[in-house]
Amino acid sequence: MTLPLSGGCACGQVRYECSAEPLFTAHCHCRDCQKAGGGQMSTVSGVPSAALRVVRGETRSFHYAGSSGKGLERHFCPTCGARLFTDHVGAMPGVIFLSVGNLDEPARVTPHMHIFTASAQPWASIPADMPQFPGMPG
Repeated sequence: MTLPLSGGCACGQVRYECSAEPLFTAHCHCRDCQKAGGGQMSTVSGVPSAALRVVRGETRSFHYAGSSGKGLERHFCPTCGARLFTDHVGAMPGVIFLSVGNLDEPARVTPHMHIFTASAQPWASIPADMPQFPGMPG
């Protein structure tokens, strides 16, 4: 994969670059992803925290407890509200979850699993040949 990966919000106020390949890319069915994205899931790439750099603008964040009871920090653009990434994921220290839809070239990453399927909606489409995990694999 050619690096860096780059992305940003819908209005262009916030831009970021990632200097490392994703550790994984997954379709996440947790309730936070459903609420934040307004659909059955979000597609996320886990990258090393040290590899992500905001190169323009500043994000706002919302701190909350995930299903593990550990804290998360969801970052978004303060102008357009686009969800950009989630960090301080208590269940996976040192990893930031990029929202794949905000990458400039989302086709550069390929989801290889479905996570948090225990909270997937009954009408969600999950291919039988793709690995599925009821929570975070680990």
